[in-house]
Amino acid sequence: MAGRFAWEKLPDSELLQLRLKDLKVSVEGTWLNTCLHRLYDELAARDLRVRPHAWISDEWFSPDNTPGIAFPFYLAHPRLMRLERKKIIDVEGGTTRDCMRILRHEAGHVVQHAFQLHRRRRWQAVFGRSSTPYPHYYRPNPASKNYVQHLRLWYAQSHPDEDFAETFAVWLRPRSDWRKRYADWPALKKLEHVDELMAEIAGEKPQLTKRLLVDPLSTLKQTLDEHYARKQALYVSETSSIYDRELLKLFSADAKHRRKPLASTFLRLNRNHIRHVVARWTGEYQLTLDAVLDSMIARCRALKLRAPGDQRQLMMDFIVLLTAKTVHSLYSPSRREWFAL
Repeated sequence: MAGRFAWEKLPDSELLQLRLKDLKVSVEGTWLNTCLHRLYDELAARDLRVRPHAWISDEWFSPDNTPGIAFPFYLAHPRLMRLERKKIIDVEGGTTRDCMRILRHEAGHVVQHAFQLHRRRRWQAVFGRSSTPYPHYYRPNPASKNYVQHLRLWYAQSHPDEDFAETFAVWLRPRSDWRKRYADWPALKKLEHVDELMAEIAGEKPQLTKRLLVDPLSTLKQTLDEHYARKQALYVSETSSIYDRELLKLFSADAKHRRKPLASTFLRLNRNHIRHVVARWTGEYQLTLDAVLDSMIARCRALKLRAPGDQRQLMMDFIVLLTAKTVHSLYSPSRREWFAL
């Protein structure tokens, strides 16, 4: 792949001025094609006669009018993945393991629409109506056992279609041992329904076969800079001074601690570790956590807080605080705008 694209060696400032359509990347000849064929093998092993076609767009998605899957452009080239990491911190689907997790989810959408499963009464009784409008926000219950857990942020709870796609993904993954994993969960009934339903359609020809390209990269005229400005706005929420009370409990403004490290410096030096741990525990996007940390560091500076005491214990206490606040925010009606895969 090296040397194929004139933009490979451009600095970020120049690369960001290119339009998405000017990147001219494709699935063919990349590691994404390997992942796609691995998905084909998994579907074929279940005798599901659908082979989703694939193309490059701006994000992951599977439309309801064609049995295909769109890959985000940044996965098609190492240089674009590096830019994505700088801008968003996370590279969603950036490893083979994560890519396959998302592909199995998107394959669930493909199977649903290719065989029109959402029109079946039993499917509606188990998952709900596909015609239910997608919400602008959703408030998941992290403790719920009515849904499988596959993608981050308890995504199955967002809509009936996502509930099915997540359940399908868990069912499809080789050696997932879902019967044991979900043995005492109400979600097991959904997995058993998917198992029965897939046995019914095994060997059948899909009803939806027309291969369309929806929003292919070649038609997207926004620049990379415009794309990332919009994407960052989805992840970042305003926090202002809402954490002041918790920060004042954890750190100190007392003059007797004036020789102790600044709390803002303490957070800045440990932010990467804190962000990684909280993201792993909660499923929250790292860019969202990074924005919250920016705000907290600014508030610590404004409040002139110091970080007295054992630094390891202080870091653990802060991680627990941020984890609790992150999970709580998932229930908040002021949660940032929801967006779908």
